[in-house]
Amino acid sequence: MSVGSYFKQTADSGMLTLQVSSADKQRLSRFTVLAPKAFAAAERRTINKTLRWMRTHIARSVSQQERIAQAAVRQRLRAYPVKGSDPGKLWFGVNAIEASRAGRARQNRSGVSVAGRRYQGAFYKKVYGGTPDIWIRTASKHFKASDYPESTFGGRSSGWVQENGDRFPVAKAMLSLDSVRPHFDEWSRKAHQRLLEILEQELNYEVQKLLRGSARV
Repeated sequence: MSVGSYFKQTADSGMLTLQVSSADKQRLSRFTVLAPKAFAAAERRTINKTLRWMRTHIARSVSQQERIAQAAVRQRLRAYPVKGSDPGKLWFGVNAIEASRAGRARQNRSGVSVAGRRYQGAFYKKVYGGTPDIWIRTASKHFKASDYPESTFGGRSSGWVQENGDRFPVAKAMLSLDSVRPHFDEWSRKAHQRLLEILEQELNYEVQKLLRGSARV
């Protein structure tokens, strides 16, 4: 039985599922019986429009709350439009994000600053991959584990790099997104409310099409 829109969370992501509940369909049963194809078309457009609306809304909300550039947040949001009998879904990756993606990183003598955050003793350069990031030597007196969540050290896959012939362990500055988890329930409710508002508009559009079609007969 359809229970309407809902969400599920895992260790590193959250999934919002958008669908019209059985109760809402029952209220609109007269329309679904008289024009099932029109209702299906309206429902599909409604869910896909709501997905786009939620992606924009969540990106803006998280960007303001976490002080992270919207472009970086949007990269963590993936919309799956309605396909056949599958409902629409919106995936949000909530594992830690590189601090360098929060905004424009600036190197100075004391460290690196980005989006109102300061990483004393850090440096901004390429270490792994093709783009620069914010790093700090774990032996630095300025190193704080709280500023580098989910950053591991040691081994070629984590913090060991070679510079000037010497090896040293480093950590990448990361930003935790755990604080957004409590908002999934609120986002799910807002999504379903918005879905019903758009559905009313789309059904009215289908009714007008049917009326115009019958007038030409």
